[in-house]
Amino acid sequence: MDENTNQSELEIKARQWLTERGVTLDDIAELVYYLQSKYHDDLSMEDCLHNVDRVLTKREVQNAVLTGIQLDVLAEKKMLEQPLQKTIDLDESLYGVDEIIALSIVNVYGSIGFTNYGYIDKQKPGILKRLNDKSTGECHTFLDDIVGAIAAAASSRLAHASADDKMIDD
Repeated sequence: MDENTNQSELEIKARQWLTERGVTLDDIAELVYYLQSKYHDDLSMEDCLHNVDRVLTKREVQNAVLTGIQLDVLAEKKMLEQPLQKTIDLDESLYGVDEIIALSIVNVYGSIGFTNYGYIDKQKPGILKRLNDKSTGECHTFLDDIVGAIAAAASSRLAHASADDKMIDD
């Protein structure tokens, strides 16, 4: 554990890898705002960022982030065996393992996350549009789903906290 922040090595690495892959917590908070602003008149980006931050403290989320990013990096480096290499490179529509990893994140805060995730996965606003741009030469087959799932989980956490009039795991 980091003495100053109580972050585990796993959490520190997950946050670091997100940043290294070009995803900031603010990017994810913007997705939360996109999902929740119409339901909360006084929603601030600070509230969204707080909920993203809390989601990233969950070990299940950290494991999903590290696993997905590692697979994307290996695919980018062409280090996977065929036919998996081609499948991940193309982000083939019938390959659902990337969504399954994302669903492990979505599930952390209950079933409302599934709806949030499905919606944002189809809309692809903000950072998700960039992560889905195949012209960059980068592979984000897993990361785009993971980022959407973190936003969906943070939105779910926010919705639960609002309904209960308190934060649920602070």
